[in-house]
Amino acid sequence: MTVADYIADQLFTHGVRYVFGIPGGPSIPYMEAFKSAGIEFILTSNEASAGVMADVTARLTGIPGICHATFGPGATNITTGVGGALLDRSPVIVFTSEMNDSMLNRTTQMNINHQKLFGPLTKGTFRLTVENAAEVMASAFRLCEELYPGPVHIGLPSDISDTEMTDVSSGEIITETSYYQNNVQKTISLLESTRRPLIAVGLTAERLGLKDELLSFLETYKIPVAVTPMAKGLIPIDHPCYAGVLFHSLSDYLEDIYEKADLVIGIGYDPVELNYETWMPDVPLLHFDLKETDMPAKKDITQFIGPAEEWFAILKNLNISSLIFEDKILKGIRDEMISVFNGFTGHFGPAAALKILQDELPEDAILTSDVGSHLHLIGQFWNCHNKGKLIMTNGWSAMGFGIPAAMAAQMNKPDATVVCVTGDGGFLMMAGEVITLRRYNLPVIIVIFSDGELNLIKVKQSWKDLPAYGTLLYQNDLFDSEVFLGVPVLKANSIETMRRAVIEALSVHEPIIINAVIDPEDYKWLIVKRG
Repeated sequence: MTVADYIADQLFTHGVRYVFGIPGGPSIPYMEAFKSAGIEFILTSNEASAGVMADVTARLTGIPGICHATFGPGATNITTGVGGALLDRSPVIVFTSEMNDSMLNRTTQMNINHQKLFGPLTKGTFRLTVENAAEVMASAFRLCEELYPGPVHIGLPSDISDTEMTDVSSGEIITETSYYQNNVQKTISLLESTRRPLIAVGLTAERLGLKDELLSFLETYKIPVAVTPMAKGLIPIDHPCYAGVLFHSLSDYLEDIYEKADLVIGIGYDPVELNYETWMPDVPLLHFDLKETDMPAKKDITQFIGPAEEWFAILKNLNISSLIFEDKILKGIRDEMISVFNGFTGHFGPAAALKILQDELPEDAILTSDVGSHLHLIGQFWNCHNKGKLIMTNGWSAMGFGIPAAMAAQMNKPDATVVCVTGDGGFLMMAGEVITLRRYNLPVIIVIFSDGELNLIKVKQSWKDLPAYGTLLYQNDLFDSEVFLGVPVLKANSIETMRRAVIEALSVHEPIIINAVIDPEDYKWLIVKRG
């Protein structure tokens, strides 16, 4: 078989059914090979979207997401999505066209060193040859999925796609091994002596799907649990041990809980979202994860590195009879936070718009959120109802994430109700993907919180007592039309019109945009000041 056929065969064998990207001339043989193998090439409007769609596909399916870009500018564009896969921990393989050997080091159009470009953004970068193709493909799948998943880059020289392969044996593949030596006795001592522990659950726990294990553990050991934003949904918001989401809206209320703690227990806590020292009190830290954290050595930290089943086994050394669990205080804090949030729903701001979405969307809806002020509210107050899913970026935190994330969710879960909430700034970055929604007839509902500004930057400027500057996006209406690139636009500027727009959007099976013109003043009261 040819190199192109071999790559397509390997992708299909590993469960891949989509490749996202924008082709160049050298891509054509690969696209034909994908089609013959039963893999659909999904054309996006921007290569960054292709990277995001590969990332979210991997999250939803457990199969590495695949994206592709051409030389130079195609490669630089796709790096935004690839960086998201790195810091949001998703297994992704990104292919880019590269110059052939004779032109690789020459001065020529669109030519840059892709290995140097992708080196800091991936777990590994390779240049494919006919001789190493089998080994590179095997290594890429292994490397992108091990321990902390992430992206791997493969450069495809422009002249090898149709070359016949003679050897498809991959050779020996060496797997990653952790050599961290756990101090089991100190770990047990900390667990036996704690009276007021606080559990912090993070992205690793979410990736490993530890919801059942966590809830089973909490049935016996009643301990307050705070989660990072990307771990939202691992514990129901009405669970008696649930405290709230760190860093997001009104999270300063949680200080009353964690300042009483005598030990913080991190379970699958990935500091890529929020460093421990940003929030935790001056007490010992016990960190359970697949790899050690890089918290400063001067901190009182004990790490237990190994498989998740070992975490919960050793956690049973907690002295259950000595644990102090003030469930009424915990519930009181949760209720107060919700009461404050609901206090902003009497006028048409972001809180009211979110409440309407929560009321009207089915409980199993998939919600994707872009980066911006609205994400702080969604991260804290959105209820996944044990059936739905909230998809965000918080390790990479790139604006423009929401729409391509929703497209990938709809493609991989075609029967789901998929809604993207974005600010107008994030929407403008990926507005061209509205055509992609039309092209593939993806019935995604895009809800734009339109306030005409980069509100989160404006809020942060106000923390420094500075006037708003460089944040104004436009004046008057964002659309001034009932159709955008062929997709209907429903304008909502009140609680009543917002509810009608959501109900109408749910009644049609086609892409639709809700332009929710909100009052952004709520944000300055609901977003927690940091730094």
